[in-house]
Amino acid sequence: MSGKVRHRVGANPTEAATLSVNERILKDCHNIYIDPANGLVPIAEKLGLSLMAPRKKINILLLGNHSAGKSTFINWYVEEHVLKTGVAIETQGFTFVTSGRKRESLTGNATLHLYPHYKGLAEIPGVLDYATTEISTSKQKKFSLVMFVDTPGLVDGDMSYPFDVNEAILWLGNMADLIFVFFDPIGQALCKRTLDLVEALNATHSDKIRFYLSKADEAGHESDRQRVLMQIVQELCKRPGLNKCGFDMPTIYIPSKNQKTSRCVNQIEDVCKEVEKTINQTIQNTLNSLERDCELITTTVAEKLQIDADAHYANLRTRSKGCLYTFLGLLIPMLILINFLVSTVPRATLYSTFGKDYTEILMVYLGPTLQLWDAIPQDYNLQVIGGLLIFSLVLVLLAKLTTRLQPTLSKKEKRVLPETRDYIENHVKALKKQLYEEYLQQSISAYDL
Repeated sequence: MSGKVRHRVGANPTEAATLSVNERILKDCHNIYIDPANGLVPIAEKLGLSLMAPRKKINILLLGNHSAGKSTFINWYVEEHVLKTGVAIETQGFTFVTSGRKRESLTGNATLHLYPHYKGLAEIPGVLDYATTEISTSKQKKFSLVMFVDTPGLVDGDMSYPFDVNEAILWLGNMADLIFVFFDPIGQALCKRTLDLVEALNATHSDKIRFYLSKADEAGHESDRQRVLMQIVQELCKRPGLNKCGFDMPTIYIPSKNQKTSRCVNQIEDVCKEVEKTINQTIQNTLNSLERDCELITTTVAEKLQIDADAHYANLRTRSKGCLYTFLGLLIPMLILINFLVSTVPRATLYSTFGKDYTEILMVYLGPTLQLWDAIPQDYNLQVIGGLLIFSLVLVLLAKLTTRLQPTLSKKEKRVLPETRDYIENHVKALKKQLYEEYLQQSISAYDL
């Protein structure tokens, strides 16, 4: 284990200087888990636990009918034209839009190489052939902490997709931190496929879903917008699980410098606030998860050490019991042999062999057994000897059966486990506390910490 707390786990000083506080915190938390030497993930694997490294960015899934403005919104947020937009169906697959060191477009398996936690998407036939990644160097808004997932424009009728678009979107919904549903007031706002997917996602991810009326400035007068909103809300409320009170659908549109002043209230900044709120919540959840995982590891280490101590104690008792049975099993044949020799060998021969003093001592100690032996009729001597030998054999077998030892830790494991516990307690938790203080310092003064 590392001998001291590193301020930034695996961080490049030059790169760290360009990152925001929130970026550094999420990056450091991620590295605490995946560090090859002392990461929580490899440590947990050695303990028989399974931990998942937190992501460095939140994932936002954009869902909506064809021409709902999903790609346009991403371009506006990134402040770079990374996705094609237009009336035609431009998005036929899934596009992952993320920040990086240089502008680049990737396709196919390269997407999974960047995001291994999306490997389950490859199990849906045909999806990878229509999956691309757009990397932008933009630092606008909170883009460095966000990855957008742009989905195909949904339409009804005979439109066919080269893969099971419903299954893919539902799978991505499980991975998303936020799901933005865009309704186009002049397009197919009530597209059945869109409503079906929203209903399915709402069943398990209602807390992630946010509804927006996009292109609200193109809906005509205020009365027209209200009529469109009512139609969409009424249609949604017909669906089981969506007929809830307090239904909120902000009106948004992409502002333009050359655009005429619109009376439509543009709540697009609320979308940005929602993204920022989710980022902050994700940071808090990540730090809390780090604390819980540290506790899980230290608790598991303590349990393993206690189980090992109990096993050692149980093995000591088992060995003692086995030694006792073995001793008794071997003692009986020895007594039979000695009694046989003493009772059959002439006394003069014993004196010459052991000496008179030792022979007398032997006779004193063997007195009780000799008396018992003499009390047995000679006709039964062989049967008694056979019975005693069988009993002796039973004791030896019993010793073997009862000396099955419980598994214990090796010397290396007994050395490494306390080191692991100390590393988690003294270093990882200290770094987590430091990261939490840095996060809080953005909101409160150092005096309040």
